[in-house]
Amino acid sequence: MAEIIQKDGTWTFDGDTVRIVPGRDKGVGLLRQQLGEVVVPLRAIGGISYEPGRKSGRLRLRLRDGADPLLRVTGGRLPESSDPYRLGVEPDRTGVAEYFVDEVRHALLLDQVDPGPSDAYLLPGPAVPISVAAGDGTAAFDGDRVVLDWNWTTEEAKASGGAREFRVADVRTVEWAPSKGLENGWLRFTLTGAPPAAAPKYDPYTVELFGFKKDPLMALVAAAVAVRMPHPAAPAPAPAPTPTSPAALPLADAAPALAGEPADHDTLLRRLRELGELHRSGVLTAEEFSAAKAAILGGF
Repeated sequence: MAEIIQKDGTWTFDGDTVRIVPGRDKGVGLLRQQLGEVVVPLRAIGGISYEPGRKSGRLRLRLRDGADPLLRVTGGRLPESSDPYRLGVEPDRTGVAEYFVDEVRHALLLDQVDPGPSDAYLLPGPAVPISVAAGDGTAAFDGDRVVLDWNWTTEEAKASGGAREFRVADVRTVEWAPSKGLENGWLRFTLTGAPPAAAPKYDPYTVELFGFKKDPLMALVAAAVAVRMPHPAAPAPAPAPTPTSPAALPLADAAPALAGEPADHDTLLRRLRELGELHRSGVLTAEEFSAAKAAILGGF
């Protein structure tokens, strides 16, 4: 086991997981405090590094692209104080940090973990229910339904419609963006079949963020919703069998089609072999196989 304890937090590695517990130092952002302990499985890790510095160093854990819903919705735009995968390291703990890095790298090599993108979320995301008040509204999520409610800063055109409530199954996309310069940030939901979104201040499915301390907390709501949606890199479902395939036809249709083919023995034997393969692979049940086999044998 490897462990490093700092004011910024504590990281522990047991060979299978890295456990990250945020510290109580004033530099620890609200997002890390509310997120709490994060358990990162080894298969979700893409790499780890230690960056020495004059006053303090940094331990950084790099997750595989797509493994963590929080990193996916924030797209590398979280401020340093909100990044749960960064740990400030005091100069007298450099050796401990380097040992921690070596242990994790050795485990990654030993388990032959693929550092490339993941097509499934490997972390569970923030706990629910979750509710955050920031910017011009409050976003609450119970694991199934999202509720957006407004406050006194909300544009009248948006607030006049009242609170918005919708199910996660109706959400097509969810995104979080921080304030940048004179441009406000947002937590935006796009519903299936909805028209193009209006500007954040007018969009009833968007919470506008003004660049205050609580803004990053809205990313937790976004991640909690995103992890319950289909992963954007998940393999596409296999196409349905074509209607002309015996496996795609109802048995009543398949049997006459097979029986109606030219009755030469080579063709019939080939059909029997094909049916056998479909039965062994589980496409046909025993009853379906027996009925289709009888239909073919009738052609001999």
